[in-house]
Amino acid sequence: MFVGVDYYPEYWPAELMDEDIDGIVKLGSNMVRIGEFSWHLMEKEEGAFDFSFFDGVIAKLKNNGLSVMFGTPTATFPAWLAKKHPSILSKDETGGVRAFGGRRQYCFNSDIYFRYSSLITRKLVAHYSDEPAVVSWQIDNEFGHEGSDMCFCDQCHSGFQQFLERKFGGDIALLNETYGTIFWGQTYNAFSEIPLPTKTITVHNPALQLDWARFRSYSVNRFGARMAAIVREEKGQNQSVTTNLPGGFFDKWYDHAEHAEALDFVSYDNYPVWGGLAEPITPAAIALGHDFNRGLKGANFWIVEELMGAQGHDVIGYLPRPNQARMWSMQAFAHGCSDLLYFSWRAMTRGAEQFCMGIVDHDNRRGRKYEEVQSVFRDIRPYADVLQSEIKADVAVLYDYDNIWSWRIQRQSGAFDFRNELLRLYTPFHSLNCRIDVIPVSRDFGGYKVLVVPALQMIDKALGERLATFARDGGTVVFSFRTGIRDKDNNVYFGMELPGYAAEMSGVVIRGSEAIPAGCSVPVVPAAAGWEAAQDSASACEVWRDLLTPTTAEVLYRYDDPFFPEAAVTRNRFGSGTVYYIGGGMGEEILDRITRSIVNERDIWHIKSDKGVEVVLRESGERKVWFVLNHTGDTQSFQGQRLNPYESRIVEAGRPLF
Repeated sequence: MFVGVDYYPEYWPAELMDEDIDGIVKLGSNMVRIGEFSWHLMEKEEGAFDFSFFDGVIAKLKNNGLSVMFGTPTATFPAWLAKKHPSILSKDETGGVRAFGGRRQYCFNSDIYFRYSSLITRKLVAHYSDEPAVVSWQIDNEFGHEGSDMCFCDQCHSGFQQFLERKFGGDIALLNETYGTIFWGQTYNAFSEIPLPTKTITVHNPALQLDWARFRSYSVNRFGARMAAIVREEKGQNQSVTTNLPGGFFDKWYDHAEHAEALDFVSYDNYPVWGGLAEPITPAAIALGHDFNRGLKGANFWIVEELMGAQGHDVIGYLPRPNQARMWSMQAFAHGCSDLLYFSWRAMTRGAEQFCMGIVDHDNRRGRKYEEVQSVFRDIRPYADVLQSEIKADVAVLYDYDNIWSWRIQRQSGAFDFRNELLRLYTPFHSLNCRIDVIPVSRDFGGYKVLVVPALQMIDKALGERLATFARDGGTVVFSFRTGIRDKDNNVYFGMELPGYAAEMSGVVIRGSEAIPAGCSVPVVPAAAGWEAAQDSASACEVWRDLLTPTTAEVLYRYDDPFFPEAAVTRNRFGSGTVYYIGGGMGEEILDRITRSIVNERDIWHIKSDKGVEVVLRESGERKVWFVLNHTGDTQSFQGQRLNPYESRIVEAGRPLF
């Protein structure tokens, strides 16, 4: 396995390099990641390629037993290129040019930028194709991060029109019919009349906006795939291809699973906290990120930026408490990370990331954080074989980027956020320490026992039949609100009782719904006699509520409302399986109760632990290893044994758990 750090020797005086490498080696590292922001250093003037600096760096690293992940430098192009070809610069929604000086400010649809990017990538990779120390190539850097997946320039406008012309086979009448452009008199006579969805009075057509999102995804993924193909043409036989995905997956305008198809393995930048946050995101939200990345290729993944210090470009974030960053590292390993690099070796004293702290901070001391990283590398190495093993989950959480973009286009409720709704249903299973996959709806889900389907507006006939077959054959499906209301063109179904293709399996129809504004809620009470002994337990619903009328379903909860006392949560026996419909943003009490019922009924592996204590079982053949993680700043216990604040332990089965 590879463990190590992100290292930027070009930022520092040459005389520091030996000291740096000594410190990196003494951490227990066997890899560094370099180079992804160094285009100008490699090509100071057009066509004058010079890799001598990195030749020297790699020679020193290799002499010290360190392997290299090398980043292609296309995320930050040189100033001379922007001056010579200003058309490569992307534009924001107002038409403003994103000036040279940040990062990732290029347009994915610029033929000029592709030409220059191709050339530097080809030259760099060919130069090191026979270098055994370079074992992996990282394409670009954090695609789509910080809004870089959106551009509204003329190149994107013409590209979008061509994209639509291909999609509709040159038939503008078909596009008009599909979009319903008769509404508000938006009918087009030619594809050249189609606008970009920039600011207008009121809003653009939702079908147009969804196709715009698809075009953005096409643009990002095409660029990434073409760059990966160039690397494959030039790289050495034993060198691999990856790229580093940033967080905020559901806020991006590209399909990550499609993006990952061009890669040998997925890499991820794991930041449980960042600038401006008073505290880290929840343990379940961090785990969700790992399960999502593992689900992109159905395989274990790398982390190539793991937080160790406080982070922030302008507003500085929370400082991880002693052993908290170690615990996050162990959580990542538990959820499928096989190899891990920390960001970064040392904190920079100049430039935009002066306040992104590293293992070594501005005082140049190897202190607590240094020792913490040493402990991670020392303690994880004996379990390398376990980390390579497959994680087999009984529960799958499904998502679809078309659906996510549809929600972003029309939120329907001011309180709606797709990530929050997915996390709402993921968290109760995580709290029981179940193994969970987070996967696209297009994947085969026949091997699971439970499918969790949050806020899936878009269900066509084919997907409806796949879900119904899963339930009929004995699976459990958990739907939440607004299920099945739209087709894949982002239009609402006509003449079909909701929830559309999910209605029969759910055993309900929906004849009324309403948004619940932020800060408001509707009371919900148990309706089924003896339902999990919860008759005295009231809860609340937020964000949205579907008013459910059962056809064959049993009512578990109803709205405590004199005007709309309809069902809020139902359970339907369908074939050999069970389908739940959760009609709104239900409170934790309700979802915990439903989840416990499901895992017990379906005999899903889980283990009880106190709130804030996560327990993950990993298996490799006959070998079983427990990761026990205290996510809290308080002393906790597990199976009667003490856990110090933010403590993480790895315990092999067959020995006392503590």
